[in-house]
Amino acid sequence: MKTKITLFVLVATLCSVQSARILGIFPLPGRSHYILGSSLMRALAEHGHDVTVINPFGEKNPPNGKYRDILLSEIVESFENRKDEFNMFEIGDLGPFVNIPTIAYLMSDIGEMVLKEKTVQELIHSNEKFDLVIIEQFYNDAHKMLATHFGGIQIVFSSVGANFWVNSIVGNPSPLAYIPDVFLSYSSHMTFSERLVNTLCYLLNVAVHGLYLYPKHNSVSAKYIPNAPSIHDVNYNASLILLNSHPSLNQPVPHVPNMIEIGGFHIKPPKKLPQDLQEFLDGAKDGVIYFSMGSNLRSADLPLEKRNGILKTFAKLKEKVLWKWEEDELPGRPENVKLGKWLPQQDILAHPNVKLFITHGGLLSTTETVYFGVPVLAIPVYGDQKLNAQTAVSNGFGLVLPYKELSERTLGEKLDELLNNPKYGDNAKSRSRIFHDRQVKPLDTALYWVDYVIRHKGAPHLRVAALDLPWYKYLLIDVIAFVAGLLLMGVYLVRLLLRKVCRRVSSKKLKTN
Repeated sequence: MKTKITLFVLVATLCSVQSARILGIFPLPGRSHYILGSSLMRALAEHGHDVTVINPFGEKNPPNGKYRDILLSEIVESFENRKDEFNMFEIGDLGPFVNIPTIAYLMSDIGEMVLKEKTVQELIHSNEKFDLVIIEQFYNDAHKMLATHFGGIQIVFSSVGANFWVNSIVGNPSPLAYIPDVFLSYSSHMTFSERLVNTLCYLLNVAVHGLYLYPKHNSVSAKYIPNAPSIHDVNYNASLILLNSHPSLNQPVPHVPNMIEIGGFHIKPPKKLPQDLQEFLDGAKDGVIYFSMGSNLRSADLPLEKRNGILKTFAKLKEKVLWKWEEDELPGRPENVKLGKWLPQQDILAHPNVKLFITHGGLLSTTETVYFGVPVLAIPVYGDQKLNAQTAVSNGFGLVLPYKELSERTLGEKLDELLNNPKYGDNAKSRSRIFHDRQVKPLDTALYWVDYVIRHKGAPHLRVAALDLPWYKYLLIDVIAFVAGLLLMGVYLVRLLLRKVCRRVSSKKLKTN
């Protein structure tokens, strides 16, 4: 009888979790961000939850009955109309002191566009309630107010692992001495000048958030969300932070208990390749180099000089090259180069004949190359790509070629080193073994912890006390001031005592004389 009751309680608990209503907010009009959000939210729907997702693109084949898209069509239209204005190959990386305020400004505008979108306004005024709200964190703190509005537990998803944007909202320590900002290309062993720049980036982030971003989010949310609370009342309510990171991909850093690493959760088992790709890869007796600059950068936008340098380099190779090229033709294409407007990247990297991956260094591409154990040549252009490229170099499974230095000569030298030195392939396979050596698959980890915070009503027991401390207590300013005061008082008393002793000695000498 006792066993039956226990089984009944267990089934009832599982059923209560499976019936949770979950809202996902993944608003960025970039395919890589959407892939992450889609992978997580689809899995939650297939796990039994009732899922609604605010996103720009929508699912072509959503899970039956448990998945609803709230499409951001106006944002997609605006992004498509303006993307030709932003050729990132020409703009390049403007440096952290320009990137931080610029991205904050652009993302605050996107955050407002999301809230005023007709479909989102209809949802806000629908009187619907959600048990849980998952928000991708990317300078869009106003969206956290939707968790309060819909009465749900707040979970934050970070597409780039632990960083300034999420550390402060859960009280996670992030020592500036060895943890570089996400927009810097530094390793964990920084020089004095690098630590100085890293500290200035931190202070700039604090200023941008405190003086511009948070006030902007407060005014925007008050405009579009009825009875919106202050950003300071909701910003620290996250029950869980899901991090798209892992020690095989990122340097080890501190994590408080409610920060969970799920890096690689979006990767699926390899599928059968289209016949033309299968034959191309199978027939490459000297191996294949896979070349893709990701979903936001278009190889077709490369300046003619750099494009020709790449083509001349590829023409000299005995290996075949599979290049993600977004147009129908590529003038001067060598015979060993095959083009594709869209290529199944994960399935290609899984093929045993792929010897090298030339990439922009985006986190998804870096994750996938580690997953499949393929060495990498990173050509970073902007954002976190430099940091990811530096990680590949530091861990010995790749080299970096700064975009500005890309030429026939430099590309040829890097390819010669990577293709002929076995250490890069060995290190890539070693990293892959570290990646796969987990008790639980990363997607299952994500599902478990989402269920966990639902079962435990937000899991407040995981919240660290640092969030409740004013800054001067957290930094021990009061203690340091007290100890400094005691030391100064001690120095003063010792000095006073010595003066008195000296006076007495002097007076005795005078009397003796």
